[in-house]
Amino acid sequence: MARESLTRKRERAAEIFDRLHEEYPDAHCALDHRNPYELTVATILSAQCTDARVNKVTPALFDRYPDPESLAGARQEDVEELVHSTGFFRNKAKNLIGMADAVVDEHGGEIPRTMEELSALPGVGRKTANVVLGNAFGIDEGVVVDTHVKRLAKRMGLTRETSPVKVERDLVKIFPRERWTLLSHLLIFHGREVCDARNPRCERCVVSDLCPSSRV
Repeated sequence: MARESLTRKRERAAEIFDRLHEEYPDAHCALDHRNPYELTVATILSAQCTDARVNKVTPALFDRYPDPESLAGARQEDVEELVHSTGFFRNKAKNLIGMADAVVDEHGGEIPRTMEELSALPGVGRKTANVVLGNAFGIDEGVVVDTHVKRLAKRMGLTRETSPVKVERDLVKIFPRERWTLLSHLLIFHGREVCDARNPRCERCVVSDLCPSSRV
């Protein structure tokens, strides 16, 4: 794939997307949420933590703090207790309260809908903002690059980069904007089901013939 042209890479990327979409028609955001506020909170908690663990923690958290106003007025030690099992709980609790406070003070209690405003909130970087924009608002602002997306994009020859920002930059060049949000979910599902970090099951992979790293 070293000399692959941009046009050919886009064609291959389109075929990869179509096959993965057929394989995982129900691919979606794995963080349980009912609104933009809940997704923002859940995504902040998901840093260095599994989605499954976050989903076990958030019901009690949302029951106690159902909106930004209630979370903004929370005591940090109370939030720490609720999110303790997600790891880095002190910093996460501080960020959650800070995020809620900023949303109330600067955005009228509503989660903002722009990358600039979202990424300015405590605990919300570009990755979290992309998650919220794409999944809560249907705005394809960028590609969420987690460990699965980064690994698969490199294995599939869609990027040579290793930093999430540069991987995202490469992916948005070869996939159309309307596919950016779903692309992340498809790669994450495939990474969990087939393209394992240590033992990729290439014999089960629907895109093995399109992947330069295939062992088949």
